[in-house]
Amino acid sequence: MHTHSIYHDLVVEADAAKLFAVVSEPQHLINWWPLRCKGVCEQGAEYNFFFEPKYDWYGTVSKLIPNQSFHIKMTQSDPDWDPTTLGFDFIPQEDATLVRFSHMGWPECNSHFRRSSYCWALLLTGLKNYVERGEIIPFEERS
Repeated sequence: MHTHSIYHDLVVEADAAKLFAVVSEPQHLINWWPLRCKGVCEQGAEYNFFFEPKYDWYGTVSKLIPNQSFHIKMTQSDPDWDPTTLGFDFIPQEDATLVRFSHMGWPECNSHFRRSSYCWALLLTGLKNYVERGEIIPFEERS
């Protein structure tokens, strides 16, 4: 079966350790992605990403290399998202870090896939602005 994947690369003016914390620690995740979040940064640990009652999603840490890689395999979300894995890989640069984002394993290149790709681009811009400038976009204004 052929699957589809979303990829985005962005350079963030921060070190990999800070970025790793921002994508793996619930107290940071809520500043740029879900409304509420629970989880422990350990291989195999479960994360809860709560956006609203209809979107109360879960995933499991499928890859964890401190300050290098953090990936979540979705387990209880949406039929399009359940087979997917989203991941962040960090490549140090001279004065910044290249963030290589992926959201792999989509069953179809449907409108949900296309909208999610667009939303990830916006959310990753929010992540960059949160890390570099301390900006937090109110949850209601995130796409």
